[in-house]
Amino acid sequence: MRSVFRILLAAKLTALLAGCGFQLQGAVAVPAEMQRTYVDGVDTYSPFYRRLTQSLDAAGVELVDSAAQATAVFSVLYDDTGQRVLSVSTRNTPTEFEVYYTIRYALASDSQSLLEQQDLTLTRDYTYDETLVLGKSREEELLRDAIVDDLVRIVLRQISTL
Repeated sequence: MRSVFRILLAAKLTALLAGCGFQLQGAVAVPAEMQRTYVDGVDTYSPFYRRLTQSLDAAGVELVDSAAQATAVFSVLYDDTGQRVLSVSTRNTPTEFEVYYTIRYALASDSQSLLEQQDLTLTRDYTYDETLVLGKSREEELLRDAIVDDLVRIVLRQISTL
C-alpha cells in the first residue's frame, strides 16, 4: 500500500513540475555561427576571460587561436574590477565596501554583428571589520568569483537567445 502511495505521489510531483514549466538547467545552446569561435580579450588572464572560455568550451564551442580560423569572434573590449568604499565610521575607517566588475563585449560573425556592443556591471557589497582582515579579504575574493560567475551566466544566456 505504501509503495503505491509513493508511486502516486512521485507521479503527481512530476506532473506538477512539468506543468509549471520547470526545466533542469542543461548545457547552453549556442548558435550555429559560433561553431568555431575566437575569443579576443584585452586581458586574457582575467577571471572573466578564463571563466568565459571554460564555459564556451563546455558548451561544445570549438575555441580557435585566431580570428582567421573562426566563424565568430567574441570580443571582450573592456574588463575591469575593483572595490569602492561605501561608508565610513565616525573614526573615518571604512565599514562597508562595494566590489564591482565591469565588462564590455560584442559578438560578430562574418562581419555581421550578432550581439551589439554591450556594457555590463555587477556589484556586491559587504561590511568590513578591521579586526577580521583575513576573513574579509577572503569574503571579497568569494564575492568577486560569484560576480564573474553571474556575468558569464548572463552573457551565455544572451548568446543562447540568438
